[in-house]
Amino acid sequence: MTDVAFVALACGLIIGIGALGACIGVGIMAAKYIESSARQPELMNVLQTKVFLLLGLIDASFIIGVGIALWFATANPFAS
Repeated sequence: MTDVAFVALACGLIIGIGALGACIGVGIMAAKYIESSARQPELMNVLQTKVFLLLGLIDASFIIGVGIALWFATANPFAS
């Protein structure tokens, strides 16, 4: 394999593993939110604010990974 192929493979792994981790994290967080709001419905609004904040942070980390992967793909020093 050439160096360009390794960069393409690395970009695919960054995006794929990042998406997998973000999806698992959001799923676990949503399940725990539903479980905790079923136990204590009076805390539902407070928990909902925190869930949306954490959802944004989880998605932001994935989007940063996509940006880094695209940066590697477009600014590839081996492609010359």
